Amino acid sequence: MRHISPLTTRRRVVGSLAAALLCTAGIAAPAAARDTGGTSRTDSVSKSGSASETGGASETGGASETSGTSETSGTSETSGTSETSGTSETSGTSETSGTGVQSAVERPSAPGAKLPDGLALTPPMGFNNWNSTHCRAEFDEAMVKGIADLFVEKGLKDAGYRYVNLDDCWALPDRDANGKLVPDPERFPQGIKGVADYVHGKGLKLGIYTSAGTKTCSDVGFPGALGHEVSDARQFADWGVDYLKYDNCNNQGVDAKKRYIAMRDALKATGRPIVYSICEWGENKPWEWAADVGHLWRTTGDISDNWSSMLSIMKQNLPLDEHAGPGRWNDPDMLEVGNGGMTDTEYRTHFSMWSIMASPLLIGSDLRKATPETFEIIGNKEVIAVDQDPLGKQGEVLSSDGGRWVVAKEMKDGSRTVALFNETGTARSIATSAKAVGLPDADGYTLRDLWQHKSYNTAGKISATVPAHGTVLLRVAADGKWAKNPPAVELGLDSDPLVESGKSEKLTSKVTNLGRTSAQEVSAAFTGPSGWRIRATSPPSAKSLRTGKSLSTSWSVTAPRDAAPGAYDLTLRTTYRSPGGARAENVLPLTAHVVVAPPAGDSAVSDLPWMSAVNGWGPVEKDTSNGESAAGDGHPITIGGVVHAKGLGVHADSAVEYYTGGSCEKVTAQVGVDDEKDPKGTVAFEIWADGKKAASTGVLTNADAAHSLSADVTGAQVVRLVVTDGGDGGDSDHADWAEPVLSC
Repeated sequence: MRHISPLTTRRRVVGSLAAALLCTAGIAAPAAARDTGGTSRTDSVSKSGSASETGGASETGGASETSGTSETSGTSETSGTSETSGTSETSGTSETSGTGVQSAVERPSAPGAKLPDGLALTPPMGFNNWNSTHCRAEFDEAMVKGIADLFVEKGLKDAGYRYVNLDDCWALPDRDANGKLVPDPERFPQGIKGVADYVHGKGLKLGIYTSAGTKTCSDVGFPGALGHEVSDARQFADWGVDYLKYDNCNNQGVDAKKRYIAMRDALKATGRPIVYSICEWGENKPWEWAADVGHLWRTTGDISDNWSSMLSIMKQNLPLDEHAGPGRWNDPDMLEVGNGGMTDTEYRTHFSMWSIMASPLLIGSDLRKATPETFEIIGNKEVIAVDQDPLGKQGEVLSSDGGRWVVAKEMKDGSRTVALFNETGTARSIATSAKAVGLPDADGYTLRDLWQHKSYNTAGKISATVPAHGTVLLRVAADGKWAKNPPAVELGLDSDPLVESGKSEKLTSKVTNLGRTSAQEVSAAFTGPSGWRIRATSPPSAKSLRTGKSLSTSWSVTAPRDAAPGAYDLTLRTTYRSPGGARAENVLPLTAHVVVAPPAGDSAVSDLPWMSAVNGWGPVEKDTSNGESAAGDGHPITIGGVVHAKGLGVHADSAVEYYTGGSCEKVTAQVGVDDEKDPKGTVAFEIWADGKKAASTGVLTNADAAHSLSADVTGAQVVRLVVTDGGDGGDSDHADWAEPVLSC
């Protein structure tokens, strides 16, 4: 569900009143509004969470974003309307009536307007400013030109990024006397055409934004294109625009298909090749009807720069693989890589999964401030090649048991790209096979690690121990060249490293040869932070491992007595040689937790230290509701009018983990949707014990009273409290674990 701010709700009502007043005054509403064919939606929705000009983000990530592309169609940028035409930015025939109100949507006769038209044959690649700037003053001509410069200087253009896209707030709030859009002269003193000329001069393309409504999504309310499709499309073409993102705010309840088809026809009538991005948030299932309307369509609400948001959007987009293909792409929203809300491991997962889903790769961070790590992620040409594969397949989910995902994508050369994605908070082994991903029988296979940029051979098993929230991205081929590569090995631990300070914990590592050839001179090493004592208590080496054989080594791991509870980095490493003598290495980063045994008796869960906490909006709050995005901004926990003194305030999707050390028996709580988002919110509560679901509620809504939930967690080392979004997205899903008690 989308979170609609009070302001956008007000704007929706005002829009409906405006339409009614037009009819009362005897003035025709836009044709698209009049010609609904009896299917008009009456629940017009302004885009949820529109951010203010000060950049305040909503629960669903703020206002809209545009997309970019790497074009393979070979269409000239100067085809159709000339970029150097003498048309001024506000000139052109007026489409307004004498009252100043648009009298009709012009539907030009456009034979062959339906797509595909040879554009966006691979997923669009580029940049959009919204996630990093919103409507703030830093979004201006200098920024756009600076991004274009960096595309060239940093090799991003060579990697396939082409579109430099402007999002909302580029125009003045009012049209001119002729009904034309007017670029903001302070932000863009050379106008949009001047910026387009600069971008084109770099061998790049320019994108722009508007909404299929009376206003855009910004709180300021810039002019939308509903009723102005022909005029606005003509202006975009005359300015040299190559890409349009068409949002969904203030749509006055007009049928979505009619609105988006009207702009498609207007764009086609200009004669200029313009990639058309439909941004109606997946509300009307555009994947079912938009393949001949736009080149890409948003499948979800807006992304936010946090793990929970990215994960939720990914899960909504993955099942739509059958609808994607050349010139018709599922768009799960643009990239957050580099904006700071996730770890580099999580950003690599973000980029990996967007690529295997054949999603548009639209950089959403300000590249002028980007770190080397950000450039390394978004510039990985091997991963980009997965996204841009000309066969145009979106990856298919093969399995997702227990948060261990296998997604496979067929490539044009017959190989398969395989994502082993670990949704969980601890390292996990994830496995599949060459046969399962669709490869033919062979003696051996070449396995290429696209992040490590190294090749191995495998006898057929595709497996890795994947760090928490990480993704191992592999390209596997039955190419007959496998024997020249060293064998692949999997490196892992038998259990999660949970250590009480000053106490020794026994862990066992395993090195398993997956290759067709033997691994020779195999050795394992385990290291940790300064002050930690880690020593092998069984042999850490083996002379040779044949296919499928393993080296198991026991380790004694001791954290310092003064080690504070929390997470610490450990590294497990193996080195070995191929039969031909080539050296190979496998490194597994791990997270150890220094934990504190829970006290005996009954304890309020909110008084205990958690091991980890993931939340869909802002931080998890102790003894208050979730509130908004800032820490400490919650309210008294209230479910169905009943106030609770103790508990956890969370927002779906959420997971909070506690160490129970095998000494606890039961978790109880009163759970439900907090009243602070009345009447919205749909969630489901789950209690997990050592990776197994121990109890759940099913879907609860704001209308439900608090639900009693109890789980037997006898003997569990770790208990995880999970809240999911109820299957309809995360809008307003403020959930409470009220009066939670752990009995030990």
